[in-house]
Amino acid sequence: METNYMTLTRFVLTEQKKHPEATGILSQLLNAILTSIKAVSASVRRAGLQDLFGVAGGSNVSGDEVKKLDVLSNDLFINMLKSSFTTVLLVSEENEKAIEVEVENQGKYIVCFDPLDGSSNIDCLVSIGSIFGIYRKVSDGPPSEKDAFQPGRNMVAAGYALYGSATMVVLSTGNGVNGFMLDPSIGEFILTEKNMTIKPRGKIYSLNEGYEQYWDEPTKAYVKSKKFPKEGKPYGARYIGSMVADVHRTICYGGIFMYPATSQSPKGKLRLLYECNPMAFIVEHAGGLATNGHMPILDIVPTAIHQRTPIFLGSKEDVQEIIDIYKNQ
Repeated sequence: METNYMTLTRFVLTEQKKHPEATGILSQLLNAILTSIKAVSASVRRAGLQDLFGVAGGSNVSGDEVKKLDVLSNDLFINMLKSSFTTVLLVSEENEKAIEVEVENQGKYIVCFDPLDGSSNIDCLVSIGSIFGIYRKVSDGPPSEKDAFQPGRNMVAAGYALYGSATMVVLSTGNGVNGFMLDPSIGEFILTEKNMTIKPRGKIYSLNEGYEQYWDEPTKAYVKSKKFPKEGKPYGARYIGSMVADVHRTICYGGIFMYPATSQSPKGKLRLLYECNPMAFIVEHAGGLATNGHMPILDIVPTAIHQRTPIFLGSKEDVQEIIDIYKNQ
């Protein structure tokens, strides 16, 4: 039996040891997030048995129908983060306004999160996930939602959990990207994918082609070039509809994930703070690129907590192609 596990907590502590100024508070915060993820994972696994599928009633701030698991996951994250004594402001997909942590529980970090991404796939057992990005509060005075209006490059850590055939956390603290698989026998995340990198070019493009009539010309031109290349084989098309699952596959196999603007949603659909920024942070630290077509995702300065943006991310050469098409239009 293994006796020297490299758990995620041990990994983060080892990384912090390289920085003498580190206080250990980030490790404390990440532990709270990991506990939330373990609880969500357990709930996802037994959802059908506990009648957690279906609609809880109403919709969230983004207009998506709220599922029972969404509500449970959001409550788990909020309660764990508030009681960790490390956070000052929370931004969740499920809450219209930013959540200010009670003064007696406040720390110095801001966490933006999507507690259960891909919830429209819950009932049919397709892989879903959780996404989070962590910032330091940089302003003085009491917290306000404006404290979350920082570009993605300010993140100190970002990650996602994938609830698939196994539960996996992919994390970056700004020094590479690593993957940790949940070992249910000991209840710990174990390092299984060290220094994850995206190959420079892939063979897969991923987007919802049902919206083609609404795409702008650069998106149409790019997808056409992948389906009808002047030389070589066409790219394969893969689209799950859960951002975590689609981006995870893109990191593993290379290629490009796209959620472009459309004439119906000219500002895009995916949210900047708790979907696009954390994923862009991970992809860039894995050697890829993430753009809205005109500028890097991580350079966008938010103006609203539920701000949307188009996004193209993945292998550096693949994403650069669509950047070049936008430049030449």
